[in-house]
Amino acid sequence: MKTRNTLANLEEYVPGRKRPGTVKLSSNENPLGPSPRALEAIAEWAAQVNTYPDGLACELRGALADQADVAPENIIIGNGSDEVLVMTAGTFLNPGDRAVIPAHTFSQYEFATSLYDGEPVFAPMQDGRILLDEMRALIGENTRLVFLCNPNNPTGTYVGAAELRAFAREVPDDVLLVVDEAYNEFAEAPDFPDAVELTRDRGNVLVLRTFSKLYGLASLRVGYGIASAELISSMHMVKPPFNTGLLAQKAATAALTDTAFVEKTLANNREQREVLRAELDRLGMPQYPSEANFICADCGRDAKEFAAELAEEGVSVRPLTSFGMPTWVRISVGTAEQNRVLVGALDNVRARGTALHP
Repeated sequence: MKTRNTLANLEEYVPGRKRPGTVKLSSNENPLGPSPRALEAIAEWAAQVNTYPDGLACELRGALADQADVAPENIIIGNGSDEVLVMTAGTFLNPGDRAVIPAHTFSQYEFATSLYDGEPVFAPMQDGRILLDEMRALIGENTRLVFLCNPNNPTGTYVGAAELRAFAREVPDDVLLVVDEAYNEFAEAPDFPDAVELTRDRGNVLVLRTFSKLYGLASLRVGYGIASAELISSMHMVKPPFNTGLLAQKAATAALTDTAFVEKTLANNREQREVLRAELDRLGMPQYPSEANFICADCGRDAKEFAAELAEEGVSVRPLTSFGMPTWVRISVGTAEQNRVLVGALDNVRARGTALHP
């Protein structure tokens, strides 16, 4: 069978890997596990998995609407925010349309664009930071999408509130600005923006969020988008009818009420991120400042080889070669015990004479 021409230009997504028995710090998962309230909801509703879920996820949309102070009509639910990205491209891209994407960011922006015969164009970054002036310069007549990850994956850097507001005002009305806030809950910078505010007076802003990180529900695949009701209505035309399952919807709704788990997760991330940063400084590994639940660090040599050596020591981290950063790794913030194992592995790598930096 002959496949679509587009498929020849697609690259398979490479997830964070883990060897059996190792500490996995390669996928930015919640190291404390899933929300206990989510687990209770799964147990309560497990006997009803023989039924189809609510195709519009009305209960979950209502809970999210209350949290974000928007209407349920402003929200679309996806099988992870990855699916919302694909639905976005399927709604707004025609063949040959362009999408502006930072040079070193989440690969699914390029994937979704290319899947629908769009043309990704990449804006240069500096010191791990997204340069909005560079992105603005690439917006042209054929541009339909602009992707902005904030905090950015994999660098952890962020765009401030005033800068984002000014940029959003300059994006033409017929160009959709997609702000991916998968890691926004971990950000503590005083000027970190709430991009949902932009959706209240701009019909060309879509905000993406997820339950995979803070709430520990990565396996259940629940993400969502917030935008104007008109924009969301258009996206529902391409949404599969039962794209999120019953247990996923119930677990996500329950997780929103689990404030104790959220506070515990944020406290662990706040404390252990600083511990990890200090240890990487001791080892001479430069890092970008992070507002997320991971740190992006330069190992000074081939990142794949470095990650393989750490795996032999019992820890998996994410080499960033596929992000265009061949000497950098992304290390998820773990628990105190996981960080202890990681630091021991890093010390062992250095002790073997394979220097972390020249």
